[in-house]
Amino acid sequence: MFIPTTKQELKQLGWDQLDIILVTGDSYIDSPYIGVAVIGKVLIRAGYRVGIIAQPDIHSDKDITRLGEPGLFWGITAGSIDSMVANYTATKTPRKSDDYTPGGINNRRPNRATIVYTNLIRRYFKNTAPIVLGGIEASLRRVAHYDFWSDRIRASILFDSKADVLVYGMGESTIIELAGRIQNQLGYEDLPGICYISKESKAGYLELPSFSSVVEDKKAFIEMFHLFYQNNDPLNAQGLMQKYDARFLIQNPPSPYLNQQELDEVYALDYERCQHPYYERQGTVKALETIKASIATHRGCYGECNFCSIAVHEGRTVRWRSQNSILKEAEKISTLPDFKGYIHDLSGPTANMYGFECKKKLEKGSCKDKRCLYPEICTALKPDHSQQIELLRKLRKIKGIKKVFVASGLRYDLLLADKKHQQEYITELVQHHTSGQLKIAPEHTQDKVLNFMGKPGQKSLLEFKNRFDQESRKAHKDQFLTYYLIAAHPGCTEADMRELKKFTSNELNIHPEQVQIFTPTPSTYASLMYYTEMDPFSMQPIFVEKDPNRRKRQKFIITDKPNSRGKKQYHGKDLKKRPAASKRRTK
Repeated sequence: MFIPTTKQELKQLGWDQLDIILVTGDSYIDSPYIGVAVIGKVLIRAGYRVGIIAQPDIHSDKDITRLGEPGLFWGITAGSIDSMVANYTATKTPRKSDDYTPGGINNRRPNRATIVYTNLIRRYFKNTAPIVLGGIEASLRRVAHYDFWSDRIRASILFDSKADVLVYGMGESTIIELAGRIQNQLGYEDLPGICYISKESKAGYLELPSFSSVVEDKKAFIEMFHLFYQNNDPLNAQGLMQKYDARFLIQNPPSPYLNQQELDEVYALDYERCQHPYYERQGTVKALETIKASIATHRGCYGECNFCSIAVHEGRTVRWRSQNSILKEAEKISTLPDFKGYIHDLSGPTANMYGFECKKKLEKGSCKDKRCLYPEICTALKPDHSQQIELLRKLRKIKGIKKVFVASGLRYDLLLADKKHQQEYITELVQHHTSGQLKIAPEHTQDKVLNFMGKPGQKSLLEFKNRFDQESRKAHKDQFLTYYLIAAHPGCTEADMRELKKFTSNELNIHPEQVQIFTPTPSTYASLMYYTEMDPFSMQPIFVEKDPNRRKRQKFIITDKPNSRGKKQYHGKDLKKRPAASKRRTK
């Protein structure tokens, strides 16, 4: 069933008042890919009466008061994407479209939606039930963080929003325990997986540099981020606290990850896999085109790319669903009335991390002094693609399924490290699971820039390309690789982009189109580099391109095609007429 969003639905269910009302910056899509739907279903399974208000009008009370006032708490999320990322491009230009808004028009999600929705509730409900923050925007802004759009260090979103508590990470077990504590009028200050504000420090907790010190001192901000990043694993994290004038932000250690059975139970809930009819009348959402017939196989990522926030939000330990759970979901999708026979994507944050993990990490937690894949793959991690190969073969046999695509990208260096199964896996991908193109994300090809990104080098990229091309020729398939690339990443110069252009032309034989300008998002090492203009690991100064026009120029160095006169162009103008690139600058 859908989680109710109207009074009429409450009446049909015989509910006179809701226990919990969830407010989201997305349209309400009832899918296991949508966090607010997952949290709502988990709470309903636990016996709570839950409603959802999606994209409320922030200028009136017509939406926020529609379901009344909850008996236990409000839950607020900005949606599936940080609202500032959803609303602005890397050059701070307003986005016109939004894949999670009816009709695709970006006119329903406010900037800093978590804060705006909290204020909206307080405006119309005085002395209301506790307000609980969650979702990726709150999770990544839970401590002091660099905000690209205001170009400054902002306080924890708990202080800016004046909410009561913040649930960080994936949140299912935490939100159930929190609901029980509130219902039974018990304190929740010791609950794992939450942040809250306290007048007192907390004994035994690791103290981060204060908010005032990280605002004033970039080295203090780097120190703070290291401590924050290193304490995100449930098995070895310490509790953290950070002083804000006379008060403290308290971050309890993370909640334990769901085990496989618990994960299977979450994905077995009765998702409708479509948009709620109340919101569908306002227009369809583009996101459904991808997620309706896709299956998430696992959570977490040990890739730890410096520009990516998955490690901070989902964790550095991969947890995977059972094959039986995934097969049952595929069978359910195959019976949907509009299913065309194609599973659009089978993956997690990285497609080929399903089914194996470091045994040491599973026992003791993530290493604080090294990474699993960079600068080289750790010998303690034993890549083994056999479970995913077996899963793919089983999925192909399900009645009604024509094709299962692996579409959201894979780590080719990890694949090549699996000496036993690499050839078998590549053959499977090429022959059965590629939809004409397979996405990979080298991001760059220059060693210096790759070092700042935490990505593998050219050797593994070229080896995988050659292997993929060979297998495609053997299979008589006209298939190719699609490469995601980043311009203007910290440490990247225009000279680096010209070298990338040469490499893509000479070695990859492509003219890149899928190139994005780096966006500094909260709680990533790359954003730390962007703000401080330092390598946080060596503490040496690095070049960071901050001029908006030159950031664009880095992208167009690689994407612009020669005009009819053979000259490169930049937004239709000859590049030679543009100003020279800025000289290296450091602080």
